[in-house]
Amino acid sequence: MKNYVALVGTNTAKSTNRKLLTYMKNRYTEEAAIEVVELKGLPIFKKTAELAVPEQAQEIAEKIEAADGVIIGTPEYDHSVPALLASALAWLSYGIHPLMDKPVMIVGTSYGTLGASRAQSQLRQILDSPEIKATVMPSSEFLLGHSLQAFDADGNLTAETEVKQLDGLFQDFLLFTDLTAQLDHSKQLHKEDAAANFSWDNGLTGDDK
Repeated sequence: MKNYVALVGTNTAKSTNRKLLTYMKNRYTEEAAIEVVELKGLPIFKKTAELAVPEQAQEIAEKIEAADGVIIGTPEYDHSVPALLASALAWLSYGIHPLMDKPVMIVGTSYGTLGASRAQSQLRQILDSPEIKATVMPSSEFLLGHSLQAFDADGNLTAETEVKQLDGLFQDFLLFTDLTAQLDHSKQLHKEDAAANFSWDNGLTGDDK
């Protein structure tokens, strides 16, 4: 059985992304143990002289390190991922690299019709950055639009087409997790390269402004 960490990319109390991740946790209990992890409470990212990472971020990093893979649920704000999620990913690449070569599945919900499609595209770019370098499952968007009407009173998806799509993608992610576990020749090199060359403070990433 696989062990996955599911990151809730929002601090909204009644988030449909949290509801989707919880639905996945309950639906796929025979295939995987999915721990839904909150990002709320994390401070906005800010560099410090001593490269200090908040305890909550360290705990999340440890969960990710121990997991077989990660599922991220993101809403879309102004065509982008929420500041909370972007900030969390910055903490998770600030001298630590728990997502490096980790298989990742992205899902997203929105109240409108597009299902966070642009936020998912942006998130893929972030996860592909040299400081993070996650292994995101390709061609695997799950875009849940009109999410306020998508669940019944028990938190289950009601549209059979969406259930089938999610089931298929999750089965692909189980296989993707196994496949990426075999691609281990460059993993140690990636970590050594990140530790040696990608510092938020030496200017080599091109991200320090």
